Amino acid sequence: MKDNDIIPNIGNYKKLLTYQKAVIIYDITFYFCNNFLKKGDRTIDQMIQAARSGKQNIVEGCSAAPTSAKTEIKLISVAKASLKELLEDYEDYLRVRGFEQWKDGSIEKETMRRIGRECNDYTFYMNKIRSSPSATIANMAIVLLYQEDYMLFKQLKRLEEDFKKNGGFSERLYWARKR
Repeated sequence: MKDNDIIPNIGNYKKLLTYQKAVIIYDITFYFCNNFLKKGDRTIDQMIQAARSGKQNIVEGCSAAPTSAKTEIKLISVAKASLKELLEDYEDYLRVRGFEQWKDGSIEKETMRRIGRECNDYTFYMNKIRSSPSATIANMAIVLLYQEDYMLFKQLKRLEEDFKKNGGFSERLYWARKR
């Protein structure tokens, strides 16, 4: 941002790792719900909407950023909360059906953590889940959701620090008028 910019061109949200991971989570969830939950189950709509809300609030928050740091922070926080709700749904799915959730240190969980850190290509994940049972897909989603939660937390901390350092739209307006 240039010193004299009041409304900065902040960049492309599609380059954010949090957005890319949210797209993957949404696509996995859409597939999972439509292939492993019974038609008419309200959980389908709730899970898909939570995944969509996570993704869309990142988009909306980043789009509001040039004129409202407060709105950006609030919407990134809403995205984080929606994805936490989705995480709970996947954990419930495993628990009530008697499936095991991958334990810390297990080969499956550690492999998925590594893949989640290294890969944000949704086609990779979609190819993988098409040949996987529901419990594996739910566990994969859980690992990705924990990673996304951590990344959104770090994004919120960065936004907080940026705001403390640079202020927001109102401060830029004030300084522009003062100059």
